[in-house]
Amino acid sequence: MSVYIIDAYRTPVGIKDGLMKNVGAAELAAPVIQKLFNGLSSTLDEVILGNVTGPGGNIARLSSLMAGLPVTVPGLTVDRQCSSGLEAIRLGASLIQAGEAENVIAGGCESSSTSPRPGKAIFSPDHIGDPEMGMAAEWLAEQEHISRAEQDEYAIRSYRRYYESLERGLFHREIVPIHDIHKDEASMKKRPVEKLASRAKTSFTSGGTVTAINSSAFNDAACAVMLTSSAAPGLKVVASAVAGADPNFPAATPVPAIQKLLKRQGLTVGDIDLWEINEAFAVKIIYTARELNIPINKINIYGGGLALGHPYGASGAMLALRLFYGMPEQKAKYGVAAVGSGGGIGVAMLFERV
Repeated sequence: MSVYIIDAYRTPVGIKDGLMKNVGAAELAAPVIQKLFNGLSSTLDEVILGNVTGPGGNIARLSSLMAGLPVTVPGLTVDRQCSSGLEAIRLGASLIQAGEAENVIAGGCESSSTSPRPGKAIFSPDHIGDPEMGMAAEWLAEQEHISRAEQDEYAIRSYRRYYESLERGLFHREIVPIHDIHKDEASMKKRPVEKLASRAKTSFTSGGTVTAINSSAFNDAACAVMLTSSAAPGLKVVASAVAGADPNFPAATPVPAIQKLLKRQGLTVGDIDLWEINEAFAVKIIYTARELNIPINKINIYGGGLALGHPYGASGAMLALRLFYGMPEQKAKYGVAAVGSGGGIGVAMLFERV
């Protein structure tokens, strides 16, 4: 059975301890779920949300009830770290393909501001290695000889693309306000990134290359899409893939996931018109583009997580949302969303414009 994305929304993206510092993860997700549900003319079978640092419990169920959905609609919360939002969409699509559901709301939410977790969870046993994400990015940059200048250049490009998208008014159509907040917190003050990039100190090790400019921040946001078995204008879910790799280099994991996905479908990198790859670190994008020979001008053309932010559980869903709005505008046939996660797991999904 075919699966289609027919609608997609997100909240504004807040900065940790910023404008949405008192808004919990479920409270962030509720208005997005409500907006999608109100546009549905038939029965909703499931709500699936990714979440990484939340308070525990079933946030998908809680946020659905907060949104006023019927108590008959169940909820499922998943955690595949930074891939969680995309994994939720993947699972929702699989339910529909299996004939277990017809309509599913899927996405993710994260409130870094209200998270009770003091630090990173354990992703891998000590005998394999379980580095902090920033140190893992440093190791990848060192191993692959990716310089700070390359990372800063890409980060500046991401910021420019984000600001250009803002000036074109592209984000208004996708944002559901939270407590009268209608704009991304990053958009409220344009940062002089060229100057900041050259002055920024390295964040994780002396003499390193990863800085606050070429890595993402801690953020608050929710994002979800409507998946359905009924053919309609939007995106068709073609296929997905997940791959495991060395937990010491999580930023490298989009590569095996993308390779598996394309091989299964008999496609090449050249067949893909648009790429959305999570910008936790600039080094991740540079490595993935270099390893797979993806043109940079096809990756994250509207800006990415370096400028906008990286609300872990929501970020993967935001990649699918960006393709939902971007592929029709670019008249793209195929688009790929991909994320690399803590613990060494990559997830990738292939979409076709219909």
